[in-house]
Amino acid sequence: MFERFTAEARQTVTGAQAEARALRHRQIGTEHVLLALAGAEDATGRALREHGLGPDDLRARIVRSYRSGGDVLDSDALRSIGIDLDAVREATEQSFGEGALDAPAGKADRSRQGRVPFTPMAKKALELSLRHAIRLGHKEIRSGHLLLGVLHDGGFPSVRLIIEAGVDVEELRAEVRRLLTSKAA
Repeated sequence: MFERFTAEARQTVTGAQAEARALRHRQIGTEHVLLALAGAEDATGRALREHGLGPDDLRARIVRSYRSGGDVLDSDALRSIGIDLDAVREATEQSFGEGALDAPAGKADRSRQGRVPFTPMAKKALELSLRHAIRLGHKEIRSGHLLLGVLHDGGFPSVRLIIEAGVDVEELRAEVRRLLTSKAA
């Protein structure tokens, strides 16, 4: 499938891997693909930014979502026994570096090396990007097809981030389809 990706689409995939690594996440999710798309200097990236989905804002939203929903440490339970998780996190990061509490012991450096795997949802989004390309009669997968893939399922973290940002997902999909049919995305 990757042989059908344009150079921009391939850059998106490698950009998603770089974003996941930089955030010290052990897998590449649809949110990382969305983040890479938002930072791209093509029509798809511009469309995302025009909808208020810039890379800095998305990155901050991803960090917050991982800390709130994906945090193994229960801040409310710790607070009930007198422990302030935010203070512990801040002190730990000052001593051991940003994200020190986010990776299991001994695994913090592994995410910076080697291949970072895709989540099942991200794999599905990539597969859906191929389906969108075929449905539109395109032989190659462009960044716009990737965006349609990460926008396809309301259960994807990428879609939840977009909704949280107050963006109309259907309107964004329609714009991306328009761009793709004009071959700009």
